[in-house]
Amino acid sequence: QVQLVESGGGLVQAGGSLRLSCAASGRTFSSYAMGWFRQAPGKEREIVAAISWNGGSTYYADSVKGRFTISRDNAKNTVYLQMNSLKPEDTAVYYCAASWHPSGSYYTTSYEYDYWGQGTQVTVSS
Repeated sequence: QVQLVESGGGLVQAGGSLRLSCAASGRTFSSYAMGWFRQAPGKEREIVAAISWNGGSTYYADSVKGRFTISRDNAKNTVYLQMNSLKPEDTAVYYCAASWHPSGSYYTTSYEYDYWGQGTQVTVSS
């Protein structure tokens, strides 16, 4: 069982930055692929970024490439999402997710993830 708790959301002006954190419980965090998803009102949940268990492989949605960076610190059981050059269209609830995946890859669809955090709101004003 893995419990995930996101933090770091908030209100920011367009062009600003935020860093989201996702703290995970459990001693086998390093065997989990991690992902960040977001869901805006009236829209489906979508992948933002994903990272393999060792951080060696990462994935970004086209909409955030070059602006967001996913990283992880297995010693701290934490995954991060650094968000720069934020746009109003980035406004959403952001969720982190975990899935047992000890190989050097990641998942990009929500149904492949077994554990989810409660979400943190990110609002970008224009």
